[in-house]
Amino acid sequence: MNTSASTSDVNSKPRRQRRSRWSRLVHSPVFFPLLGFIAVFIVMALVNDNFLLPNNLSNVARQGAIIGIIAVGMSFAIFTGGIDLSVGPVMALSGTIMAGLMAGGWPPTVAVIVGLLLGMAFGAFNGACVAFARMPPIIVTLATMGIARGLGLIYTGGYPISGLPAGFAFFGRGEVLGIQAPIVIMLLVYLVAYVVLHHTAFGRYVYAIGGNEEATRLTGIRVPRFKLMVYTISGLTAAIAGLVITSRLMSGQPNAGTGFELDAIAAVVLGGAAIAGGRGAILGTLVGAMLLAILNNGLNLMGVSPYLQDVVKGGIILLAIYIGRGRNA
Repeated sequence: MNTSASTSDVNSKPRRQRRSRWSRLVHSPVFFPLLGFIAVFIVMALVNDNFLLPNNLSNVARQGAIIGIIAVGMSFAIFTGGIDLSVGPVMALSGTIMAGLMAGGWPPTVAVIVGLLLGMAFGAFNGACVAFARMPPIIVTLATMGIARGLGLIYTGGYPISGLPAGFAFFGRGEVLGIQAPIVIMLLVYLVAYVVLHHTAFGRYVYAIGGNEEATRLTGIRVPRFKLMVYTISGLTAAIAGLVITSRLMSGQPNAGTGFELDAIAAVVLGGAAIAGGRGAILGTLVGAMLLAILNNGLNLMGVSPYLQDVVKGGIILLAIYIGRGRNA
């Protein structure tokens, strides 16, 4: 009898381990976004013969790269329980500043650095208002959204800035080992974000602030300082996206990025993040950004009106928030 019981225990151990691994997989923030990505990919491939063409898939990845980059900064903000609505206009302003400086004869390297610093400055201002003035993130970034858009239009007079150096096209049109530069830049940004969020104290504090800000503050963590850093990162990623889109278009477009804040929020939420903060995965955001890119591309191939696409995206965000609310309950 002892031998039988021992054999039963040995046989049940691998089953328990498999159940444990499956449970961890299902409860991973990335599981359902990845499932949704696969489902949408299969549906789009079935309903449109042109979807699986190599050129179209390459276009999907390139389009998703810009939103994907912006969504990294948005992830940091949402993980802390905040939000950044200014990312689209900040992207446009940073891009037009880069373009204007280069068109004025400045070296591309200096122009790019100035544009990136400008994005960080806007992010830092948002962070200072949220962290130290204790203003609601949605109100602060809604205000700076209008400020950044207005400054971009004033700077350009409402017209695109062209005449950029040919070499600048690399960031938006070049390739690295056969992979398009925007995709490489996006993957590098995600790699850095993954390391920061999962292998540094700063990353742990980001999730802790979103989970319970007051408890985090009581442990002695300087919450305002980390919030300032989070919004600075959001401004930086918006400026990086501005670099990519300006390079791709080879012009500074003051109206670029309209509605990109909605797409970035959608990517983060579709990636499994809790909109209230404290839960999410940066890899989920990447999946969400690519899912959104596939959805946009598939709807375009099907001839769906852009206005209806906005309705669809809004509905998807609501559905994702509802599902996430149920999982977090």
